[in-house]
Amino acid sequence: MRKKRFQKHISLRRAAKSTAAGCLLFICLSLFSVGLAVSLCRAEVLRDWVVAFVNDDAITNSELQEQYRETLKITPDISREEVLNTMINRILILREAKKYRIEGPSADAVIKEYIDLKERAFIRVPETEIEKYFKENSARFSGKGYEDVRDDIEQYLIEKELNVRLKKSLAELRKTAYIKILDKEGEKRDDEGPSHLK
Repeated sequence: MRKKRFQKHISLRRAAKSTAAGCLLFICLSLFSVGLAVSLCRAEVLRDWVVAFVNDDAITNSELQEQYRETLKITPDISREEVLNTMINRILILREAKKYRIEGPSADAVIKEYIDLKERAFIRVPETEIEKYFKENSARFSGKGYEDVRDDIEQYLIEKELNVRLKKSLAELRKTAYIKILDKEGEKRDDEGPSHLK
């Protein structure tokens, strides 16, 4: 009887050892697979990195690449740096628009509304300037009269002045913003200050 109990005890110990070994193996495999998953996630994260900070907003490499591809379809000779500058400008304008509580269905609508309210609304082109432009460029209008092209000339001159004003406004916004551009994979550029871009 004692022998049977002893054998039963030994078999229970063996079963417990094999169960413990199985559990240990399961835990090790689980940890390995979790570690592998974390490593894969880290590898995925490392493929994307921050290329620029604008105050507390970040622009990632994947965002820049996507915008660059889209912009190349419209403007084939644009550089990656020009696209990045445009993205920075958008963030600055959206931040300003938020201060004035300008809202819209999209970021583009908010930017347009901000530009219309803060810049375009203050541009007035005198009639003498429109007439002067017509006289100096009459060959470009292929025999059309002043009244036929007056509105087009006015719109052109407004847009030209708007571009000048926007450049000045963006230069001011950049002076007060913290802008940091990073090289590949998030390394700081040594030559950059808080608002190095013009």
